[in-house]
Amino acid sequence: MSGFARDTKYYGDRLVYEPLESKWSRYHATHCGCGQDWLEAHAIPAGFTVLPRGKTGYYGVVGPGLTEGVDESTLTTNALWEAVTGQPGTQTWYESVQVTCRSPEAEAARKAANDEYYGRIREESAKRKAAAKTESATPAQLKYLTSLVEQVGKERFDAEFAKAVKGTGIEPRRPRERAATASKRLTKATARKLISALVDGEGS
Repeated sequence: MSGFARDTKYYGDRLVYEPLESKWSRYHATHCGCGQDWLEAHAIPAGFTVLPRGKTGYYGVVGPGLTEGVDESTLTTNALWEAVTGQPGTQTWYESVQVTCRSPEAEAARKAANDEYYGRIREESAKRKAAAKTESATPAQLKYLTSLVEQVGKERFDAEFAKAVKGTGIEPRRPRERAATASKRLTKATARKLISALVDGEGS
């Protein structure tokens, strides 16, 4: 999210404005439409400087009227708006400054929060993968497999079916068993594997 910030880790003691790229690109396209990069074509020539935020891909912008020569109690983005759009800024409300504390305690708390958040994501992903190995194939998967049988033929279907179920405990298609019936024994994971094999084979 766009906003004014102080973060000693990335910017030292400087006040910066961290723009949301998608928002400012949209402003530029709507009000200028020159087709060029808004930073290189307008902000930098107007005297603004871009400060990379480490190697994260995010960055801060500093410059006159935005973060330099301003009263921090009355911050607006009017100066940057005028440089980027060519029109006077009309922002009448003031923005606050997000200060990131970099004390050892704060850094440890952030790390713990990140570990907990991403650990939960990994756990949920593992549960979904585990469930896919036991849950039956979905109606949509079964319908798609039926259409693929018609496209690739039963011989090809049988070969890829046997590969997909190998080591899973699911039996290959029995003699004279309908492909649609055999497919009902598949789990979500094996159905997805079989579909990928059949589709990839068709494109080769």
